[in-house]
Amino acid sequence: MLNQIKGLHHVTSLASSARANNAFFTDALGLRRVKKTVNFDAPDVYHLYYGDAAGSPGSVMTYFPFPNAARGKKGAGEVGTTSFSVPAGSLKAWADRLTQYGADKMSQDTRFGTNRLLFEGPDGDAFALVESNDDRKPWTGNGVGEEMAIRGFHSADMRLQDDGASAELLKFMGYEEVERDGDVTRFAVPGGNEANVIDIEAIPSAGAAGQGAGSVHHIAFAVENRARQLEVREALLDTGYQVTPVIDRDYFWAIYFRSPGGVLFEVATNEPGFDVDEDSAHLGEALRLPSQHAHLRERLERTLEPLEG
Repeated sequence: MLNQIKGLHHVTSLASSARANNAFFTDALGLRRVKKTVNFDAPDVYHLYYGDAAGSPGSVMTYFPFPNAARGKKGAGEVGTTSFSVPAGSLKAWADRLTQYGADKMSQDTRFGTNRLLFEGPDGDAFALVESNDDRKPWTGNGVGEEMAIRGFHSADMRLQDDGASAELLKFMGYEEVERDGDVTRFAVPGGNEANVIDIEAIPSAGAAGQGAGSVHHIAFAVENRARQLEVREALLDTGYQVTPVIDRDYFWAIYFRSPGGVLFEVATNEPGFDVDEDSAHLGEALRLPSQHAHLRERLERTLEPLEG
């Protein structure tokens, strides 16, 4: 069993409008845009990162907004709901705020004894705010006060036809089964970061999910550094997983592999962080380009959708 993985690093999803996506995460949810860059493989598309003040591992939601992309099809083999941690007693204030910003399909429930507010983002993205005692310092620069501000991720849900093989993979990655309620099983990393929970929902009769706007593209797990990442990669290869070489993503190094349930997993380093190419006081303000796309700056600044206005 591995002990290098500490919980979530980031979650990356697809969107249909960069401007609407940016407005939802910065205005409605009050997160900080910590990086404005482009997709390594499709530089005509933004890669937008939102999180706490520093973009700490376990706080960062990222998006590829493909203009006018069709919505994804919900089903099995995907990350269903991405959950954020908020202070106890703040759900009423959040419900009022999200109503003001036009969030869809809001409802409240309790999972494993904890209150949640469920809602959808601009592309039908499934989110939840979970009440928790979380001492991470929130970003409050976008007008959401500390008494209710998002602390980072709480958890992510995977919706799978067969949960057995993916449960074994999580256990190999250092997660332990901690609770079970009906078709939902909760796993957590002992001693991990505050974003150390994964819920698996077994839905054997569901059809396969189809990716599109509102779908999670991949889920990333955090390791401290490149040495720990290489240990994880070697262990996964020895277990029979097809794992990519280490890829430099400018703000972290990444490896990728497909989980048995069909969800794309990434293992990302906590280093070097989002301040490697711009001052921490001005994260996410200017368009930053990977070196291989630097020659495209003039065209991209002319053609990429403005995020404000």
